[in-house]
Amino acid sequence: MRVALTGGATGIGASVAARLKARGHHVTAFDLNEPQDNVDRWIRIDLGDAESIAAAADLAEGPFDALINNAGLPPRDGLEELILKVNFIGLRAFLDAMLDKLAPDAAIVNTASRAGAMWRDNIEQVKALMALGAMDEVPGFVAAQKIDAVRSYNLSKEAVIALTMAGTEEMIARGFRMNSVSPAAVSTGILDDFLNAFGERAQKAVARAGRAGEPDEIADVICFLASPESRWIKGQDIVIDGGISAMIASDMMALRT
Repeated sequence: MRVALTGGATGIGASVAARLKARGHHVTAFDLNEPQDNVDRWIRIDLGDAESIAAAADLAEGPFDALINNAGLPPRDGLEELILKVNFIGLRAFLDAMLDKLAPDAAIVNTASRAGAMWRDNIEQVKALMALGAMDEVPGFVAAQKIDAVRSYNLSKEAVIALTMAGTEEMIARGFRMNSVSPAAVSTGILDDFLNAFGERAQKAVARAGRAGEPDEIADVICFLASPESRWIKGQDIVIDGGISAMIASDMMALRT
């Protein structure tokens, strides 16, 4: 397969690239920083800048059998606007720019997060974000909605899940399929950002699961969704959290074995 991957230099993206290369696939990585291993081509991209996104897409040499939209920013104070730009507005813009470079039956995988699980409860704000048409609309949106870094991150991932579902029928009509993955805490260089942002609740959840996830465990699921073996999975958000969601749901419903 020929695969386009955003965020391939570190963390989950680097593990995805390693998995793909080990299986003999051709990987084009789109990232601010140049990956050191496991990619055939690097194209610099700033997902917070519309011109950079357009330029990177123009340089891409398809057709690609899979597009993996993995790059993103963590919930860090002071990055409220940039988080929404990179994690959602930029992801959507890059997705749109790459559609004409996808091969028939191509797979699209969007990295969301378990932090986006409340998208149904926040659907009006999610739809308001999805209605934004350009990067320069984000600062006004953040100010009007009084969004802090944690809410910015959660909202961005809620919108990725909603985008994946909302775009399913269109992708099928184009001959593609699209899914998302929603990891919980993962042992990457930005794990502390998440534990600090989400506090004691997140720390307890990780402790209850026994550990945080490993990047390669998330990469395995992403690679499966990008492969022909998952061809009948469409419009799904796959939660990868070591059992955290199941334990929380069991607690809420007072289920006992």
